[in-house]
Amino acid sequence: MTSQPAVIEDVRSQMGRDGKRTAQKTVLDARQRLTSSSGTRADFDFELMHEYAQSRLNAALPLAAIVTILSIVASFWVPVVFTSLWAAMVILSLLVVVLMAQRFKNSDPSKFNAGNWTTSFVAAETLYGVSWSTIALFTLVANPDALTPVMFAMVLISIAANSVASHSLPHATLMSTLPVTVTVAINLIAFGGTLNYTLAAVVVCGEAFFVYLARQMHASELETITHQFEKDALISELEEARQMSDEARRHAEQANIAKSQFLATMSHELRTPLNAIIGFSEVLKSELLGPHQVPQYKEYAGDIHSSGQHLLNLINELLDLSRIEAGKYELNEEVVSLVDIAEDCRRMMELRAKSKGIELVYNVGNNLPRLWGDERAIRQVVLNLLSNAIKFTPQHGKVVLVVTRSGDGGQMVSVKDNGPGIPEDEIATVLSSFGQGSLAQKTAEQGAGLGLPIVQKIMELHQGRFDLFSKLRFGTEVIATFPRARVMDAMAPIVEKKNRLEIYSQVG
Repeated sequence: MTSQPAVIEDVRSQMGRDGKRTAQKTVLDARQRLTSSSGTRADFDFELMHEYAQSRLNAALPLAAIVTILSIVASFWVPVVFTSLWAAMVILSLLVVVLMAQRFKNSDPSKFNAGNWTTSFVAAETLYGVSWSTIALFTLVANPDALTPVMFAMVLISIAANSVASHSLPHATLMSTLPVTVTVAINLIAFGGTLNYTLAAVVVCGEAFFVYLARQMHASELETITHQFEKDALISELEEARQMSDEARRHAEQANIAKSQFLATMSHELRTPLNAIIGFSEVLKSELLGPHQVPQYKEYAGDIHSSGQHLLNLINELLDLSRIEAGKYELNEEVVSLVDIAEDCRRMMELRAKSKGIELVYNVGNNLPRLWGDERAIRQVVLNLLSNAIKFTPQHGKVVLVVTRSGDGGQMVSVKDNGPGIPEDEIATVLSSFGQGSLAQKTAEQGAGLGLPIVQKIMELHQGRFDLFSKLRFGTEVIATFPRARVMDAMAPIVEKKNRLEIYSQVG
């Protein structure tokens, strides 16, 4: 089991790794902001420009149609030659913007340079905005009083359309709308009059409003990209964590299999010489070949025999646990009597209980049917439960063994003692492999902590349940319950119904 200092060290190292990862992320974010043209992250610049280029490409045909319609409307006041030249110049400059956007779309993202592309787009948008501003020249060839309302409407349409189409790049929005706003506003102010002043003020306010709207749309899109980036980063981290978890699980499974194979191999290798040691020590202890000249030899032989038995029991438990965990523990199922098994185990443990002055009480339910199970495994369950109870019950204590029906129709074995009990926070430790509570660590009869885990696993193989209830200073009760499906209840006798005619003939 992992020691507490080792756990603390693992937690500290994990906290150190998390702190280092957080610091690296903070430095990376700061570096991204310093190198970004948008003031957020350099990673977002490409996404914003890609969105700008796509928006310009999608709006190219609608904007060309708007320019064409506006030139046709203006031709009612301006000669067609001038409106046609103006429309051709605007559409040509729009084509420059579109070609620049298409070139960006076809470029290699790995060679992306935010500063160069921003300069190129702003230059193209400036050319496009200047071409729109030539609309102010219409007043040189037409009646200004009749033309100014038309020119005002054309400017507002231009500002609105270009602000929406270029909102992903704020500098481009400004350069595509500001030239026409300035030239037309100056023109209107130059003509004088309340109406023209009002129209100029509305044009300036319209420019401010649509630029503000474009910046809001830019901020909203930037927030969307940020959320998408965080979601992708989270998905990436989750995927990485899943892969690490799968890798750790595979390593743990391989280590568990290797451990089980090692325990099984070593258990077999150790059990063979131990049997010889136990046999020879029993011969020496019994003085079968003659009495010892030194009395201590008999005592030493007895110690060797008892130590060998203890070690053999431990190895057998290790072997059983490794076989169960490796999935190679097969039940040899047959019809068995739980009452007879419990009685045999009680007789085996009675001598140990008497040596400690412990009263061993045995209660059996009436007319208990037989079970379908593995006799050796069930015997091991009862012996482990009784052995634990006697081991941790103080002298002159009491252990009660009960075999009876369970509430769901199955059968159960209950072992209850009046020992010191187990603290609630140690129950999970006691039920884990090699786990020992504080009482087991203080007593002289320490075990390997495998008895209860083996009982749990054997009960699981029998589709049963194992429960442990304990309270400090009140004792412990353990219950192994076998399911109703394993109880071999006797079937009701079959009563043959006689034919009605036969009954009448017998009566007659």
